[in-house]
Amino acid sequence: MNEKSRKSPRLASWDYGTEASYFITICCKNREHFFGEIIKNKMQLTPAGAIASVFWYEIKNHAKNIELGEFVIMPNHIHGILILKGDDNDVGTRQNDDVGTTQNDVGTTHALSLQPSSNRFQNQGKNTVSSIVGSYKSAVTKYCNLLDLPMGWQSRFHDHIIRNEDSFHRISQYIRNNPANWVEDKFY
Repeated sequence: MNEKSRKSPRLASWDYGTEASYFITICCKNREHFFGEIIKNKMQLTPAGAIASVFWYEIKNHAKNIELGEFVIMPNHIHGILILKGDDNDVGTRQNDDVGTTQNDVGTTHALSLQPSSNRFQNQGKNTVSSIVGSYKSAVTKYCNLLDLPMGWQSRFHDHIIRNEDSFHRISQYIRNNPANWVEDKFY
């Protein structure tokens, strides 16, 4: 299947510019170990890994209304939490809109039965998860190319909408502990 006709892995009914916390995983092309290696449960960064780290922390200086949660670089992928905030500067997960308990839960519905909806086409604006991740990947790639460092990304990334504080804390702990659990990691 060519790339133009692939279905989006994003939740179709969700606006990814919405105030929420998002768990992001971005993998290196062919899961190559561009970013370093784990030695004694600690990540040892290559120059490309150091660039990926610096540029992650720069996201908040280039995207509007965003905070960064936990972040880790692994040999062939990164994990991080992006927190998109509303204009009221309320940081964290959304307290009054748990997407897991609404009447609009995702189901297995035939495409022809979908009603036209403004939610069917996701926000493609400047401050969406996809645009932020795309800009990050582009910046890391360009800088690595300038320094003639081997680097490449998979074309897509994984995301998970963090629905509540318990999930936020569990995912944060998973990210912090990721280097110690590298051998069991599915990206190993």
